[in-house]
Amino acid sequence: MVFFCFLVDQKRMVRNSKPAAGICSRCGGCASVADMETATRFCYVPIYRKSWRAIICTFCGALLKSYRHVC
Repeated sequence: MVFFCFLVDQKRMVRNSKPAAGICSRCGGCASVADMETATRFCYVPIYRKSWRAIICTFCGALLKSYRHVC
């Protein structure tokens, strides 16, 4: 069972981003709206992909708010 944990990972990628109004509550940096994609991989082969939208900090990379991508 422990061996299985090392074979599975998740990779988060930013597909598109644009500036948003507001600042980060952690560092005070600017915020941006980003189209994100999370890929769950098993032995480096993607087995599941999920697209979503999030508001992230451009300075520290903190995830400020996430919501489902409606398309």
